[in-house]
Amino acid sequence: MARKQDKNTVQRFNKISIGLASPESILAESRGEVLKPETINYRTHKPERDG
Repeated sequence: MARKQDKNTVQRFNKISIGLASPESILAESRGEVLKPETINYRTHKPERDG
């Protein structure tokens, strides 16, 4: 996997690590509150208000 920084510079990665997030970090990144169980309109695939 390569990520282009400048027109002539490419930074390469040898590995990617994936881990589980702690409950504290999930709460720190969360925004808002879900007030309805419908989060996405199944016909339009758009987000529902308060969902």
